[in-house]
Amino acid sequence: MKSQTDIFSTLQGLFEELFEIEPQTVTPDARLYEDLDIDSIDAVDLVVRLKEITGKSVEPEQFKSVRTVQDIVDAVDEMISA
Repeated sequence: MKSQTDIFSTLQGLFEELFEIEPQTVTPDARLYEDLDIDSIDAVDLVVRLKEITGKSVEPEQFKSVRTVQDIVDAVDEMISA
């Protein structure tokens, strides 16, 4: 994952694989809890997979303010750029 576009594509695949959410439903402005029906357990599963993919430890602070798919893209981009 090198660019935000790559990160977004990866996220679309993860949402489909982990939560059976159609990729076209996963848009940058989609809200995780309201639009995609992601709960806190799902969020933990997602963080674990992102750690596996990036090889970087995910800091809880990075994901406390995450509300949309774009927020995740930004957080992952910041993680891999650090």
